[in-house]
Amino acid sequence: MNPTGAKPLAVSMGEPAGIGPDLILRLYAERQQHGLPAFIVYGHLDFLRARAQRLGLDIALVAAAPDAAAETFPNALPVADIAGLVPDKPGDSTPLSANVVVEAISQATFATLRGTCRGVVTAPIQKSVLYTAGFRHPGHTEFLAALCWPDQPQRQSVMMLAHDELRVVPLTVHVPLSSVPGLVTAELIGATCRTVAHDLRTRFGIETPRLALSGLNPHAGEDGSMGTEEQRIIGPAIVNLQREGLDVTGPLPADTLFHLPRWRQFDAVIAMYHDQALIPIKTVAFDAAVNITLGLPIVRTSPDHGTAFDLAGTGKASSASMLAAIRMAHRLTA
Repeated sequence: MNPTGAKPLAVSMGEPAGIGPDLILRLYAERQQHGLPAFIVYGHLDFLRARAQRLGLDIALVAAAPDAAAETFPNALPVADIAGLVPDKPGDSTPLSANVVVEAISQATFATLRGTCRGVVTAPIQKSVLYTAGFRHPGHTEFLAALCWPDQPQRQSVMMLAHDELRVVPLTVHVPLSSVPGLVTAELIGATCRTVAHDLRTRFGIETPRLALSGLNPHAGEDGSMGTEEQRIIGPAIVNLQREGLDVTGPLPADTLFHLPRWRQFDAVIAMYHDQALIPIKTVAFDAAVNITLGLPIVRTSPDHGTAFDLAGTGKASSASMLAAIRMAHRLTA
């Protein structure tokens, strides 16, 4: 897919005890079959070699810089080697590897911000392990925003899950369900919808994005009898966005909004909380959806699954979502 000399995608290796490294290595071994673009892995070279051997993959891995990755890629997997202690123990996570995991994300992001790589694809991380090493972000999405805007902590990025033409955005993400009603504000709705509409135009080429918002309560509040957030907050926020010229519909009952014929009427749906958004996309595309971070100055994608410790090192994990993440990053940066 990439001509020699083209900029590569930057792929962070993710949690060493999980399936992320397995999927990266397997997809590289199948690169010709899938027609993959050139990418460089940010991670620990010796660990990746050990995991490839464990998986029985006969592939070459070499230390390389991004500007040499495209030339190297046809014959060996280029690795931006990050020093540290990373044992090859599938399913047995350790804080000892946390610094390498975080540094891999950081270096991949900075290389893309500098323009030496054209987009970031992140393998899954285990946040509970990273927290023990001082990681202070709710997840990848928030960490990437902090890396991109270190002097602007108020800047927010937006998580979107996508499969083919189905796209959904959780308005609130990694917070307790009990906190959600207090976080659903007109300001957050406005900022999220503007970001989604902007990136659908500029990255996806959708000239006039059609957005829908779900309600927070059952039946979208049913005229206030099951909650008033739709009348007090969500509805007025939608009216303001419509006055700005955005094509926004809602609030719509979430239990019927994700019926596929209805869902496909919109270019993206903004749901009010994590599970309201992720349950439908994972139901229809558990192994194939892609997590895309909107609102950043760079493209970032990732598979829509976790570390799957029970499958790590076995070679049995599906690579469909990781493959889709790489292809999506290529599509958005080609």
